[in-house]
Amino acid sequence: MPDVALTAAQVAWLAAAAREDDPLALIAAVGAVAREATGHALCTAMRFDAAAMTVRRIWSSDPAAYPVGGAKPKRDTAWGRHVLLEGRVFVGEGPAAIAAHFDDHVLIAALGCASIVNVPILLRGECRGTLNLLWRDAAVPPARRAMAELLGLLATPAWCR
Repeated sequence: MPDVALTAAQVAWLAAAAREDDPLALIAAVGAVAREATGHALCTAMRFDAAAMTVRRIWSSDPAAYPVGGAKPKRDTAWGRHVLLEGRVFVGEGPAAIAAHFDDHVLIAALGCASIVNVPILLRGECRGTLNLLWRDAAVPPARRAMAELLGLLATPAWCR
């Protein structure tokens, strides 16, 4: 996979979306730019409830398969500790890695997705949610992971409102 980069037009699109009153406009723009820049098959955004140790979907590029409002319990999971509590990016490469960490791995496979990057959205050191990008190919090249992390940073203001 060649290096991925943002174009001037994409940066302008993200800047315009960040000025919108609706924070989901920024997430939608990030999802669209992520599709153009990385070719993702699915992008979702989740809000983290630390007290309940759950994540709830606030945006989805495929609302038929992954509707807004869907919640996932993450208490006592390796993924929850890694991403939500430790604030580290998770990279899952291949169906086995996805099956080991996600209860909905059958749906993920049915959508043709074989890799994932979950970017924690951190504000003042605390996780507020995640930006999740999935692809059809099993490998996540370093440039793709870097772009996912950058887009997570650019989307962070949406979790402030």
